Amino acid sequence: MAKRDYYEVLGVSKDASEAEIKSAFRKKAKEFHPDVNKSPDAAEKFKEAQEAYACLSDKDNRAKYDQFGHAAFENQYGNTAGAGGFQGNPFGGFDFSDIFEDLFSGGMGGFSGFGGSSRSSSRARKGSDTLYGMQIDFLDAVYGCKKDIDLEFFEDCEECDGKGGHGESTCSECGGRGVVIKQTNTILGTIQTKTTCPECNGTGKTFKSKCSKCRGNGKVKVSKTITVTIPAGIDNGEQLRLAGKGEAGINGGPNGDLYIEIRIKPHDFYQRKGNDIYLEVPVTITDLCLGTKKTIKTMDGTVDLKIPSGSQPGEILRIKGKGIDNRDSWRKGDFYCVLKLIIPTNLSRKQKNILEELEETDLEDSSEFDKFYKLNK
Repeated sequence: MAKRDYYEVLGVSKDASEAEIKSAFRKKAKEFHPDVNKSPDAAEKFKEAQEAYACLSDKDNRAKYDQFGHAAFENQYGNTAGAGGFQGNPFGGFDFSDIFEDLFSGGMGGFSGFGGSSRSSSRARKGSDTLYGMQIDFLDAVYGCKKDIDLEFFEDCEECDGKGGHGESTCSECGGRGVVIKQTNTILGTIQTKTTCPECNGTGKTFKSKCSKCRGNGKVKVSKTITVTIPAGIDNGEQLRLAGKGEAGINGGPNGDLYIEIRIKPHDFYQRKGNDIYLEVPVTITDLCLGTKKTIKTMDGTVDLKIPSGSQPGEILRIKGKGIDNRDSWRKGDFYCVLKLIIPTNLSRKQKNILEELEETDLEDSSEFDKFYKLNK
């Protein structure tokens, strides 16, 4: 039976990148793995995908294949069709362990064929990272602060040094590999199915006695109060990393990390845009017409803001360098004052008389009035 084109087997084009070839093989391997797919031809398709990947993932072999096709390996390895029509695999020594461990480490057991080897499931692995949400006040984010948080996480048990027991010895069931291997010889080759050793739970070690403090887990849960330093200028949604404060590691591996995500409470008056601060400043009609000074509390002390005569409602006045520290460049943002006109609702008789006198004067000297009148003729 003639072999199919390797690119066709993986479903990729001939100019596919190494990453695309690897990704395509992962999908095929997961689809046709004998432990998952019980179709009669699943094992054959699985073997076919292995052979295709072993060839195309190697630069030299791929170059030969692109030039000569399957003939590039037939003479070299003597892979001619046998009496049963089965052709041998020229890449029998290829190690698929890095692929299969990622694919099948979730409880289905490792798999390797054609002499490939699987990494031991007893290797140390880092624990999962943890995300913790923290809400802080607006000004705490601006100036920085310290916050205490109560956490529960796992540490190595002091009684057994994180091993889980006393009187350590190599597991007799798996020989210290952490997995037990079942081999099945078929016309398609030797299929090895590896599962976690039930005796040592994949650690490769057994103990004369189980640790009473951690109950054989090697880890104990501890509650601690941790002081977190919030840097000045931190922004909403940023994360702080606390190394080793996440979930417990596996088989003696290190703990994961704790990521603290910052959420900032809105302020009643200040608004932040990047490292700049905006503040609405209430003003009267006389403040705008005659000009005035206002005392403004910025992020870097108080300043006297001069409002020029003839200023307009909604106008924005800038106070340079009075915003938030930029943690990357150490340059401060700016502080912007937005003039908000406040119209009084209760006027005294005297105030009304003054406004009526003002109404009798010609204040319509702005070009905006001219445009409006032309529009409404």
